[in-house]
Amino acid sequence: MELGPSAHVDTFARDHLPPPDQWPQLLLGPADERYPDRLNCGAELLDGTVARLGPHRPALREATGETWSYGQLQERVDRLAHTLTRELGVVPGNRVLLRGPTTPWLAACWLAVMKAGAVAVTVLASHRAGELAAICEIAQVRHALCDARCAEDLVRARVPGLRITEYGGRSPGDLLRRAPAHPAPYQAVPTSADDVALIAFTSGTTGRPKGCMHFHRDVLAIADTFSARVLRPRPDDVFAGSPPLGFTFGLGGLVVFPLRAGASVLLGDWGGPARLLDDVQHHRISVLFTAPTAYRAMLGRLSAYDTSSLRRCVSAGENLPAATWREWYAATGLRIINGIGATELLHIFISAADDRIRPGTTGLPVPGYQARVVDSEGRPLPDGEPGLLAVRGPTGCRYLADERQRDYVRDGWNLTGDTYVREPDGYFRFVARADDMIISAGYNIAGPEVEEALLRHPQVAEAAVVGRPDPDRGMAVVAHVVLRGGAPGGQETADALRAFVRAELAPYKCPRAFVFQDALPRTPTGKLQRFRLRGGRGG
Repeated sequence: MELGPSAHVDTFARDHLPPPDQWPQLLLGPADERYPDRLNCGAELLDGTVARLGPHRPALREATGETWSYGQLQERVDRLAHTLTRELGVVPGNRVLLRGPTTPWLAACWLAVMKAGAVAVTVLASHRAGELAAICEIAQVRHALCDARCAEDLVRARVPGLRITEYGGRSPGDLLRRAPAHPAPYQAVPTSADDVALIAFTSGTTGRPKGCMHFHRDVLAIADTFSARVLRPRPDDVFAGSPPLGFTFGLGGLVVFPLRAGASVLLGDWGGPARLLDDVQHHRISVLFTAPTAYRAMLGRLSAYDTSSLRRCVSAGENLPAATWREWYAATGLRIINGIGATELLHIFISAADDRIRPGTTGLPVPGYQARVVDSEGRPLPDGEPGLLAVRGPTGCRYLADERQRDYVRDGWNLTGDTYVREPDGYFRFVARADDMIISAGYNIAGPEVEEALLRHPQVAEAAVVGRPDPDRGMAVVAHVVLRGGAPGGQETADALRAFVRAELAPYKCPRAFVFQDALPRTPTGKLQRFRLRGGRGG
């Protein structure tokens, strides 16, 4: 793909794209053909929506009850963009770190960075000084907009030359005190459709974090594929969810998708399943984004809340067990839209909605994407045979100056690191993360399959299955289990669960050890951290 002329003054991001022969093949379908060569996704999401639907519609909602209209959001974003460029010295192409809890002001800062033609590097409020220092070094960040409540770790990171501007505090130099002095409107920088808009960092749990670069056209592509063709939001929808904006699951579900549709979104930090249900009830949420764990945790509380406003529930971040899907459907009548996405591809690329949903599978390639299952050499495998999931579409992996680009992209396909099976009718079924397959006594065992069996037991609230080194079998299957309602977790319970699994699965898949825990380790979005469980003891 030949890149158009860049509007970036600071060309660091484009200069550090992977070599063209290491890119995935990009499929530019009908949605992409409408994108002009000059495209600013911030202007399109905000100014374009105001032009189409007017300024008076609700846009951003706060838990306190305050609501920003699209017109108010546009005015505040424009004043912020003027402050960035006139006072703080941000020029097109500069990387701007964004850090804070999920609030309307964080979303407004992201939109201002887009309109100013800079590159957003949105991180988690929970990132610590060392992690922040590594991200700033990799992306060569020199500007940061940080919620005053979580500036301490960023200061402690001691990033050379970093200019930190706080917002939401009491300092005279606070961004929100400076912005009203500047005029609105702001004429968005006419960035190229393939100028880098954002750098999203992977978690870095297995080593140095990787920066994934995405273009302005990519931001609109995820809205015009998964959101428009599968989710199908309406202008009267109210979005909400648990993922922070530092994850692309949250950025898409809580900023890009609602704004593209002219809908509104409740922005607030994740406060647990009860808080999420309370938000659904009090703010009449209709579109919900969260992880499978949250849906399962909410099941036992549903009867205490009015969830009748919900019409769309989206699950991603980890595999959605069929048992959880069926329990949610039985309790609410709502079909959870399961999906798999990746930071490298920006958002969801396999999913299904409504009557096309098949519990226990992820779904079908999102219109605009292609998927197949391949062996370790990249050769397509026949239906029914497990292998590596390979995907291509309008978005794809472009790591920031990282040799691991060669591992993720092969022969034009993105290799996601997931083991999948393609069914004869085209549905894709998750087996395991490729690095979570357990090889025990010569058998390949998928931890998620054993977890699904355990979750069918009435005493099991959560389950995680991992491999543990074993001198006789190579690996032994270990189940980490959270029981419901304070049930005893001794040898008798372990024996009962072992017998239950043996009745559900082949005996070789049965856990040889059980570890009973009060909670399982998870990321801020609820994704299970299996790497923290490996090596655990059990009975």
